[in-house]
Amino acid sequence: MFGPLAEPLRTQRLVLEPLTVHHADEMAEVLDDPRLHTHIGGEPLSLPDLRARYARLAEGPSPFHQEGWLNWIVRRARDGRAVGTVQATVTPTETWIAWIIGMPYQGFGFATEAAEALVTWLRAHNVQTIAAAVHPDNTPSESVARKLGMHPTQRTSGDETIWQFPL
Repeated sequence: MFGPLAEPLRTQRLVLEPLTVHHADEMAEVLDDPRLHTHIGGEPLSLPDLRARYARLAEGPSPFHQEGWLNWIVRRARDGRAVGTVQATVTPTETWIAWIIGMPYQGFGFATEAAEALVTWLRAHNVQTIAAAVHPDNTPSESVARKLGMHPTQRTSGDETIWQFPL
């Protein structure tokens, strides 16, 4: 494993819990909306496919890869309900972050709050160069990136714009 290991994080309203396979059962419903995939591609996964994906994510990349996969389930602190995920892929040169909040939970600032907690935690672990790939039509994710203090760059990944913090 390259980089830090995921650990539980707390904010005023959220708990970020390191992802395990058992989270697939509750996350299948949160992620089962085709609108979530409009800008990130794909389609909602079946429960067996989501379990398999979470097993791969929890296992991490092969040991010889110089990257770490860090994934959290985002829960409301008041009732423990899962509302989405945040993730970071840590490499020697750059760390990529992403967030997904289920459709019924969007518009409440959960993505920004969870992503802020993630960025703060990464910086506390000496991760400095942080980027996010955001589709130019994904206005809510652009808003999250902007609220984090990120700026769009001239770089792209497929049809997504790379956002990062000023150097």
